[in-house]
Amino acid sequence: MEKIGKQTIKFTNLPTILDTASIVGPKEADGPLAKYFDKCLEDEFWGEKTWEKAESKILKETVYSAVKKSNLPISSIDYCFAGDLLNQCISSSFGLRDSNIPFIGIFGACSTFVEGLGLGSIFIDGNAANNVICAASSHFCSAEKQFRFPLELGNQRPQSSQWTVTGAGAAILSSSGTGPFVTHFTPGRIVDMGIKDANNMGAAMAPAALDTLITHLNDTGRKPSYYDAIITGDLGHVGKEILIELAETKGYNIKSNYNDCGVLIFDKNKQDTHAGGSGCACCGTVFSGYLFNMLQNKKYKKILLIATGALMNSTSTQQGESIPGIAHAVSIEI
Repeated sequence: MEKIGKQTIKFTNLPTILDTASIVGPKEADGPLAKYFDKCLEDEFWGEKTWEKAESKILKETVYSAVKKSNLPISSIDYCFAGDLLNQCISSSFGLRDSNIPFIGIFGACSTFVEGLGLGSIFIDGNAANNVICAASSHFCSAEKQFRFPLELGNQRPQSSQWTVTGAGAAILSSSGTGPFVTHFTPGRIVDMGIKDANNMGAAMAPAALDTLITHLNDTGRKPSYYDAIITGDLGHVGKEILIELAETKGYNIKSNYNDCGVLIFDKNKQDTHAGGSGCACCGTVFSGYLFNMLQNKKYKKILLIATGALMNSTSTQQGESIPGIAHAVSIEI
């Protein structure tokens, strides 16, 4: 591997995405991408007593499902990169505590899934591993409880707010295989434009997505048209429009091949999700279900996946802090 340009890593021994798995909740199961997910749950608890325990179960079963689909013995998985939104990433650590896979807990807020793909690819290309699994989860009920208000209060949500996706996505990267391949990883910088509204995450994260997008294009010498699809992780409808406008001010027209996982996963007209989806599982499930299927069937041959995250917690919001944004990008090609 080598660093090119300002902050992009170009892989030499290209990591293959062997297989993926995804599990989603009932609201996601009512959305337009339902047929692409491995399992759709009928309720948010899935037999558990708390939402947090349910999220851990979702992550655990998604990881095991990805391993099973890949036909690899679990003992051949060298490392697991996983994270979530709950304090100290308890969904990941509790869900995988019995897996016996060396565990590297990561946090990039809603950008965690792509952060994992990037770090896992570095391990593969650097000959530090033959097979790694990258996973991320989120849960609407646990996230609302931690970051906004307990659901029992029935607080009204503004139209700019997004619906945290209940689910998990997992992908297995390998040193051998026929693709799709992870070719580049562009880690993002923290971008803070002073936005403080926790119910408008799209606006807070869009500037970080722009920064990473432009950096990736400059580092690689590519134009937006190089990709069949440029997909952000969870800007939702509000953030998507902001990113399109911001890109235009910098001389980039991305309207024709750009979309967002938070826009894709829900039906804006039929489902009451306001500005669309968000959460670690938003990018994780849409990629592991829909986008990976598109790559396998060669409907997409080159995609740039840019996952965005809001680097805040409940304490920082209560103390009046702004919301720093982050965006990590991976180029995936056949």
